[in-house]
Amino acid sequence: MTTPPRLPSGSSLSPYVLGLLRTLGAIGARSWQFARSVRLPQSRSGRVALSLAVVYFVWGSTYLGVHVALESFPPLLLSGLRNLLAGIGLFVFAMRRRPVMPTLTQVRNAGVVGTMLVGLSSGMLAYGMRTVGTGTAAVMVATVPLFATLIAAAAGRRIAKGEWAAVGLGLIGIAILSHGGGASGTAGGCLAILGGALFWAIGAHLAGRLELPADLFIATALQIGLGGAISTLVALVTGERMGTLHFLPFVAFAYLMLIGTMAAYVAYGYLIRNTSPLVASSCMYVNPVVAVALGALTLGEPITQATVIATVLILGSVGLSFVFDDRKRAS
Repeated sequence: MTTPPRLPSGSSLSPYVLGLLRTLGAIGARSWQFARSVRLPQSRSGRVALSLAVVYFVWGSTYLGVHVALESFPPLLLSGLRNLLAGIGLFVFAMRRRPVMPTLTQVRNAGVVGTMLVGLSSGMLAYGMRTVGTGTAAVMVATVPLFATLIAAAAGRRIAKGEWAAVGLGLIGIAILSHGGGASGTAGGCLAILGGALFWAIGAHLAGRLELPADLFIATALQIGLGGAISTLVALVTGERMGTLHFLPFVAFAYLMLIGTMAAYVAYGYLIRNTSPLVASSCMYVNPVVAVALGALTLGEPITQATVIATVLILGSVGLSFVFDDRKRAS
């Protein structure tokens, strides 16, 4: 892979964007060849396990990816371009499978969900991470299961005591992890990230209620593509522009687009359709553990006793979520 050229501030984007798209296209072609060679599990439990592994570890690593990419990308443009290009790529991939085409209502609903999950949630996360560290951001995003449970309760779904216990145990673990990790950040950045977590919970709730395209890949492509288009438009209207693009931020952007968005959103969409909201959102508890571990490996951050205790509590919370998901399916 060739290194993309550096773009001086204030210069024309058109030739640069063409070069960037060509490079990303080459990466996408190689990724497509690899994806075709991979055999997915045939059983539901195997697909759920694979999907959880993807959202647990990939989304746990995206905080580091966003941190690196923000060295060259402004926040809203980073979120918008990453999701817009991923949506286009995933749509091309989906069309090769000749799926049933969605109705206008399904396209509208996918746009609404994408606006919440991508346009608002991812955009506010990137905006907040300008002043909030990766570990702290991951810890704050872990409030999504709490928001999701509160929204479900407000919508009339009966929440079992055990589900509240799972949420509470996870939040206790997150609180310990936050305290042990020395969380810090500006008030505005923290509020933006919490707002992003709330919008994510709303989007996940709507995804389980609204009629979306039957094909998972088409539905995911429309959600991230339309949400990314909105973020990109807002970024351009508000004056965000690319500056000098260096190699590592470009690699981080490519990773966020291909793995953190295309692969992980498909996995998350499968979980929303085939598990409970509690199981689907359990990744928000595991992601901070992955983020802290990556911080220790890449930045030399210490693993404290509080980190170990928090990890045990978080994994216990995830275990409880599976227990209650299985009971609901058996009843």
